[in-house]
Amino acid sequence: KFAMVAPDVQIDDGKGTILISSEEGETEGNNHRKLSDFGIRNGSRLQADDFLQDYTLLINVLHSEDLEKDVEFEVVGDAPERIGPKPSEPTSRNISNGSDDGAQPSTSTGN
Repeated sequence: KFAMVAPDVQIDDGKGTILISSEEGETEGNNHRKLSDFGIRNGSRLQADDFLQDYTLLINVLHSEDLEKDVEFEVVGDAPERIGPKPSEPTSRNISNGSDDGAQPSTSTGN
């Protein structure tokens, strides 16, 4: 639904509790647990981050008794139309002692 490749999902409460990790096997024990097992209730917020795509979602959890029969949850809101891989970083150059203006060090002997 959200087109995430390798998401990390944490509770947005300042503690950084990870619910889903992009690292294989790290949070498999959470797969069959309910959100309430983690203290997530009406009004809780989750942050889903897909580092590979430079894509982050903030998810507000709202309780509702008005869902249709056999519907466990509903996603409301706008998601980006197209998500692609994170652009490659430009190659960096080491700069020491000043700016990188292309000037070369002097080879004169001072005579």
